[in-house]
This record gives sequence, structure tokens and C-alpha cells, in this order.
Amino acid sequence: MKAHDLITSPNFIVMKAASDFKDKTTAPNQLRQADFSYLKIIGWGWYYLSRILDDYSRYIISWKMCKTMRAEDVTDTLELTLEPSGCASAHVLHKPRLLSDNGRSYVAGELADYLADKKTRHVRGAPFHPQT
Repeated sequence: MKAHDLITSPNFIVMKAASDFKDKTTAPNQLRQADFSYLKIIGWGWYYLSRILDDYSRYIISWKMCKTMRAEDVTDTLELTLEPSGCASAHVLHKPRLLSDNGRSYVAGELADYLADKKTRHVRGAPFHPQT
């Protein structure tokens, strides 16, 4: 039936993926990536590793093992990032941006309020595009 155009395909918006992130970092502390990894621990259940990674150096700045993937877990991990970097105590003109996916904990209002308070710009990746 499809060969004779009797079945219609759903309308898709086709977007060509870029091969690179449009705003590449040129030094450490320009862009940080936040994400969760899922870990199943036999006998204990699911745990989630929240981590913050420096985009340029690929160095894990902070991490926290969590029982949930709430915005509170993300803010706790970000707090662990701020202390060693000095961004919490020093006046920094250009604070590192935060890149994340569109997961529930990253689009939450609680995280948006936290980042606004810290004067940190949040960049979210394009859906279904891990190269963002």
C-alpha cells in the first residue's frame, strides 16, 4: 500500500543536526555540562550519579550519588562545584554557563531559580541531539 501512496506518513519536522556545538569552548570554566547516569546496584535498587563536567578539559568537577533525580540533587552537585572553583566567593565577570539536557530535573523551576540567584546562564541541548 505504501508503494502506491495509499498510506500517509506522519508529518515530521526534519532538522539537520550540526556536526559541532556552535559555541565551542576555548578554555576551562566557560561551559559546564550536567547529567545523570543510571546505576542499578543489586540488592539496593536504582541510584543516580549526578555529575558536573568541564566542557573544555572534560574533567569531572563534582559528582554526587543520589537516590532521586530531582532538581535539588542538581543544585547540591552544583554547590559542590562552586566551592573549589572559587565562583562562590570571588567576583567573576563571566561565570561558566551550564549545559544540560531537557530532563525533568533540569527544566524545573527550582533549578531555574537557583541558577538565576547564582547569575549562571543555563543552556539546554536540542532534543534527540546528543552532540549539542
